Amino acid sequence: MNDSSWGAPPRPEYWGTPEGPSQGAFPAGSAYDAQDAPPVSRTQQMPVVPDTGAYAEDRDERDRGTALPGGPLFRDETPQEPMASTPPPPPVPAQPEKKRAGRDLRSAIGVGVALGAVIIASLFVVKAVFVGVIAVAVVVGLWELTSRLAERKQIKAPLVPLAVGGAAMVVAGYVSGAEGAWVAMALTALAVLVWRMTEPPENYLRDVTAGVFAAFYVPFLATFVAMLLTADDGPWRVLTFLLLTVVSDTGAYAIGWRFGKHKLAPRISPGKTREGLFGAVSFAMVAGALCMQFLIDDGTWWQGLLLGLAVAASATLGDLGESMIKRDLGIKDMGTLLPGHGGIMDRLDSLLPTAPVVWLLLVVFVGSG
Repeated sequence: MNDSSWGAPPRPEYWGTPEGPSQGAFPAGSAYDAQDAPPVSRTQQMPVVPDTGAYAEDRDERDRGTALPGGPLFRDETPQEPMASTPPPPPVPAQPEKKRAGRDLRSAIGVGVALGAVIIASLFVVKAVFVGVIAVAVVVGLWELTSRLAERKQIKAPLVPLAVGGAAMVVAGYVSGAEGAWVAMALTALAVLVWRMTEPPENYLRDVTAGVFAAFYVPFLATFVAMLLTADDGPWRVLTFLLLTVVSDTGAYAIGWRFGKHKLAPRISPGKTREGLFGAVSFAMVAGALCMQFLIDDGTWWQGLLLGLAVAASATLGDLGESMIKRDLGIKDMGTLLPGHGGIMDRLDSLLPTAPVVWLLLVVFVGSG
């Protein structure tokens, strides 16, 4: 049997060097003599042993898991292409920015609930306590307004006569009605003129004008809330006034934030939209119809529709009016007393001009009693 049929290695005669077979390279014995061997060519190549037979299989078992140079790891594998570099991930498209509220809603809601609890408790327990709440709000509002005027415009509106006169104005309105409120307003303006005379005359006219404006804007308009309270169903009238104003602001915010596209007054308040105004009117009219029908003595739903429309208009104008003041002063909020809301004046902006409107319409619809 031929050795090559088993894949045996070639005979030693083929393992020579370029110089020829070396001495002792062949086995001794009569059966095979070195001189009978065929001459070895200096250029003869090593024969290729076929990769078949038991030897090849044994070698596959022995070398399994070892990659052959230039070939696959296993016989049934196909040569793989060189691994291409991983392309960079495609850019993630920018998501549209979500609309966000301008304030901390948690703080705003918490403060609003707390203020509402204080107002409701004082309103339906003892009327005089609620009058005190109005007076405190007026004094704090005057302090915020005069402080911002001094900081931003160097306008020195005298706070002491404004605070004393403002509190007196609220009490006079509750005790004596509109006549008492007007008298207290006149006396407060006179006190501002006199108080400012204790300082140098420079900018006197500017300072007293700002003082009279502050007296009218904050305490005089707030006096109408105290006057609402004097009626037999006074607490319900005040509650209607507060509910309609809050509902109007809420409707404007909700609809304007969700659907607002067309600016209402971009030079004054860029955040307000026509859609928001529509929301304020719609919400306030529905709330007005319900309040007049169920809360106000002798009131009817159609009167509530008109009342809601008027409240939405006055609340929006009041908000725009204070926005104009703040824009002129170059500030965002009048104060920082109420987290999520700003200052007291930032909550009174829509309430103050709405109070005389509600008072007048209720007098016309159901009388002053």
